[in-house]
Amino acid sequence: MLDEKRFAVAAPAIIVEASSCAHGSSLASLALEGKTYTVTPAAVDVYAGVIAGEMTDMQVVQRVEKSSGPTVSPPRLVGTLRLRSSSQTHSVRLVVAKIQYLDGHGRPMKLEGSLTQEAFRLTRYGSEWLDPGQETIHAVDVAFPAEALTARKLTRLRLEIGYVSSPYREEMFNFVVSIRSQ
Repeated sequence: MLDEKRFAVAAPAIIVEASSCAHGSSLASLALEGKTYTVTPAAVDVYAGVIAGEMTDMQVVQRVEKSSGPTVSPPRLVGTLRLRSSSQTHSVRLVVAKIQYLDGHGRPMKLEGSLTQEAFRLTRYGSEWLDPGQETIHAVDVAFPAEALTARKLTRLRLEIGYVSSPYREEMFNFVVSIRSQ
C-alpha cells in the first residue's frame, strides 16, 4: 500500500543568450515538486541463510514539474538495509542484492525498458566481509516501476541477496614449556 506525501524543490535552469552584442545572461527557475509515497509496512525483517536483518524507512520518491506535471525523474525506492551475520562459525562476503516488484499474481513488474529487477552493490571496497555477529548498514536507492504508482498493482517486493559463506575457525595450539632458575 502506498500513501502519497509531497515536498517542494526549486532547481535553477540557466538560459544564456547567444548574441555578439549581449553581455548578460538570464536565470529562470524551474519549480519541481517532489512526491513521496510511503510503503506499508515501512519496515520488514529479512532472512537469507546466515544473513539476517531488516529493510526500514522504505518510501518511493519522484520529481515532477510543479506547473505542468510531467515527470522529471522516474520513481525510486529508497530505504535502509541493515544486515548482520547470524552465524557463530562463518564469515560472510556480501556480493550483490537484487530487488523485484511483484504484482497481485506474483509476476514481476517491468522497470525501464525490459528490466524486471534492479541489482545493487552491498559494499564498498574493504567492507565486504561480515564476521560472525557483525552488522552493516546500506542506503538503498533503486529504480521503481512507475506502473505501480498509477495502477496500484504492487503487492510484494522480492529481495535477493548474493553472498559467499566461509567457515570461521579458531584453532588451539598447545606446546610444552619449562621454567628453570638461573
